Amino acid sequence: MTTSPDLPFALTAAEPTDGVVLARAPWDTDPADLDRDDTVRITGVTTFLTAPQGCPYVIVRVETNVPGLYGLGCSSDPQRTLAIASVVNDYLAPMIIGRPAADIEDIHRLLLNSGYWRGGSIANNALAGIDVALWDIAGKRAGLPLHELFGGRARNGAAAYTHVDGFTAGEIADKVLAATEKGYRHVRVQVAVPGTDTYGTAAADAAEERRRHLREDRWDSLSYLHHVPPVLAEIRSLVGDGVELLHDSHERLTPAQARRFMAEIEPARLFFVEDLLAPEDADHFAEMRLAGSTPLAVGELYTEASQYTRLFTTRSIDFARLRIPTLGGLTTTRKILAAAELFGVRSAPHGPGDVSPLGQAANVAMNVSSHAFGVQEAAGFREATLEVFPGAPVARGGVLYPSTKPGLGVDFDEAAARKYPVTAPGQHDRWALLRASDGAAQRP
Repeated sequence: MTTSPDLPFALTAAEPTDGVVLARAPWDTDPADLDRDDTVRITGVTTFLTAPQGCPYVIVRVETNVPGLYGLGCSSDPQRTLAIASVVNDYLAPMIIGRPAADIEDIHRLLLNSGYWRGGSIANNALAGIDVALWDIAGKRAGLPLHELFGGRARNGAAAYTHVDGFTAGEIADKVLAATEKGYRHVRVQVAVPGTDTYGTAAADAAEERRRHLREDRWDSLSYLHHVPPVLAEIRSLVGDGVELLHDSHERLTPAQARRFMAEIEPARLFFVEDLLAPEDADHFAEMRLAGSTPLAVGELYTEASQYTRLFTTRSIDFARLRIPTLGGLTTTRKILAAAELFGVRSAPHGPGDVSPLGQAANVAMNVSSHAFGVQEAAGFREATLEVFPGAPVARGGVLYPSTKPGLGVDFDEAAARKYPVTAPGQHDRWALLRASDGAAQRP
């Protein structure tokens, strides 16, 4: 992928030209005189674009009138990077400059309503960067790690799952067992299907890598349905029952195909199957219960709380794949998690490499403080990413532990981040331009 030196690295929001606090709260009696006011106020917002992990990150830094006190948040959606940065910088940030940093709930709701047509991935990711940064500030002001603001620990740490893939059951089983030797008790397994574009598997050679870059390979659901279930069953027989296996169908099946898949993966005894259905087909999840006993996980594509609660109340899923940036931040996500607990649904938050270490730290703080937590997806961050984000969460023995530092416990090295420019639009995005075997556009 090519990078673009013409793309900005940092965008700083302009203050309102008339000096008026646009979203002033009625209980905020004197927001104008920052020199004499002892309220901790937002004085600036900067948005950074960087790609140490290879995928574009949108990082938000919220400054305050207290020297050295700032908050960091993750607005990363690698397919619409520049659009999200613009929403943060040009629309949301000017509304909050001058506001008390403690008014997280009010700021969240005002910004959510400010676009009138509420929600959606772009608006929510932009909102999330500010929201998580305000929670980071709250923790730093209190001198407490974020999970202590959420009620303290409900567990030592968050059990994590790692990813393995391969072409044969034996190859994949060996990788699963290698992961267990590192302490992982949960492993996602993805199976390469000969002759078809398969989600979550590495290319076999340079020729296949080039075809993927050009999006020339096709998705063949019939080959997937024929090939994957027996391989999953064989992997289970090879690794035994001492490890939990997970699999991601990545929304590529129709409801009829999903019912068949559910029935045929029973011998694999999976911990869960993820994204068996696309959001558009979510009303069919109740039918999947009748097709098999494998637990169901879904949600990384969801942008609204109502998409989850409808499935909670109908007892249609077992795990909520919460993505904090796409849901608008911790303020929304924690409410969904509380609802999940009431309906016996566990969380399995989204945490691949395109969620930054700031987003992952927010996941961990949420996970260790909730009884509804199930398992956390754990990205393997590159050395470059760890350089840019000092304090990034790294699994130890298959577990992600919360930081003991105030706030998120993760910082941002601006100088290091400059070394990793984001790709130009249309580069990272192209991975989603998938077609089916008959040439039709296919959900990725």
